[in-house]
Amino acid sequence: MAKVIALYKQPADQEKFDEHYFHTHAPLTRKIPGLRDMKVTKIIGSPMGKSEYYLLCEMVYDDLDSLQQAMKTDEGKASGKDVMQFAGDLVTLMIGEEVDD
Repeated sequence: MAKVIALYKQPADQEKFDEHYFHTHAPLTRKIPGLRDMKVTKIIGSPMGKSEYYLLCEMVYDDLDSLQQAMKTDEGKASGKDVMQFAGDLVTLMIGEEVDD
């Protein structure tokens, strides 16, 4: 399995962020061909108290090739464009592969 992981810092306006994320961005992202699962986690703190992070999203694909092909689709491009427009200064995007331990 391969994943795109999006980690968002605390937005200045959480209500405005949530409105766009959950009503525009997440539905747009869920339409990406090849997406097997999408899990969103709200960060509620850290072992040290408050966290600088607000939200984590994991988008799962069968493998790295499937992920790369998905990003080339119109839906993948639309999701990427949207995240940069509404949260480009807040988001860190990473690509990872699950490992067996």
